[in-house]
Amino acid sequence: MAKYKVTFTRSARKELEALADNIVNVIFPKIENLSLAPRPVGCRKLVGNKFLWRIRSGNYRIIYAIHDDIKTVDIIAVRDRKEAYQQLK
Repeated sequence: MAKYKVTFTRSARKELEALADNIVNVIFPKIENLSLAPRPVGCRKLVGNKFLWRIRSGNYRIIYAIHDDIKTVDIIAVRDRKEAYQQLK
């Protein structure tokens, strides 16, 4: 299986850095695993956008875009579930 490159938008990186260490320690391995399996069990395609997907990690949602043609997973947002889908483009 081809490995995907995982990248972060600037805003997603800031959101991840703002989280407590114990939360990051749970979320970050899930993000790393996206390089091997960009569509893991439990992921969901977001309605209304061709590329956006999400995975759950406790009360947090990791929103990301998969670009199969260039083998890239771009992390768009790492947010609490209450505000995860606000202001997505």
